[in-house]
Amino acid sequence: MSINSFGHLFRLTTWGESHGPAIGCVVDGCPPGLTLDDAQVQRLLDLRRPGTSTMVSPRQEPDRVRILSGVYDGRTTGTPIAMMIDNVDARSADYPKDAPHRLGHADFTYDTKYGFRDPRGGGRASARETAMRVAGGSVARLVIPEVEITARVVEIGGEADEARWAAMLDQARAHSDSLGAVIECVATGVPAGWGAPVYAKLDAELAGACMGINAVKGVEIGEGFAAGRARGKESLDATRTSGIDGGISTGQPIVIRLAFKPTSSIGIGGRHDPCVGIRGAPVVEAMVALVLADQKLLHRGQCG
Repeated sequence: MSINSFGHLFRLTTWGESHGPAIGCVVDGCPPGLTLDDAQVQRLLDLRRPGTSTMVSPRQEPDRVRILSGVYDGRTTGTPIAMMIDNVDARSADYPKDAPHRLGHADFTYDTKYGFRDPRGGGRASARETAMRVAGGSVARLVIPEVEITARVVEIGGEADEARWAAMLDQARAHSDSLGAVIECVATGVPAGWGAPVYAKLDAELAGACMGINAVKGVEIGEGFAAGRARGKESLDATRTSGIDGGISTGQPIVIRLAFKPTSSIGIGGRHDPCVGIRGAPVVEAMVALVLADQKLLHRGQCG
């Protein structure tokens, strides 16, 4: 089966393809009475939409969201919240049906699994789908007002100096190339006690959510791989401020770092990001918010 839903009690289901008529999502499990309108969702969607600068895809999608259900008089009703965004700038001619499989994309694997696929812009495998994760994440934030989540790009092409990024991207684009990126996300205000000790560890849930983002190839939580190179005393010092211990939050800030691979669409038709990680920060924030909202409800359900 195909799994298009995420979460346990707070659940996000997304639908739609890159060049279909629209993309959308359904958020289920949201508590009633929370203030929500289109503008709140739109503010976060505007942070990830394409066509905003020369450093991202030139596809011109306004990403105007419509809330179709689950909200009345500006407040959530406790019923499923459906949201939709129309695709208005699809250019399907860039993706002929008989085109060979593109390296680094899901063309081969989708064909192998389903025997049939939508080739336009990658179809369901396109990062266009992540717009609905951002929409769902905007609702999740309402469930966790005590938590602040901030993500930012900290490296592009292995370079941490922001002043060099624009020139590096221009050079990569001129050579029909692309660059990878690293994003760091910090969640502060997470109370102690969220998570579970064995099969639903908070760090495991966060890592799984982040690895499910398009183009993410590595996730570190807290000291991450540095722990494998540290001595015990150093590691214990880091553990005191890592934010998660035994799969359960400690009350300290939680720090996550994600590695985004370079865009695979090099020298082929279509409109693409020279560095897919640049628009990744709002998606990372959304996935972290979805996990934390779910974990808050799970904790409240078990422990009151």
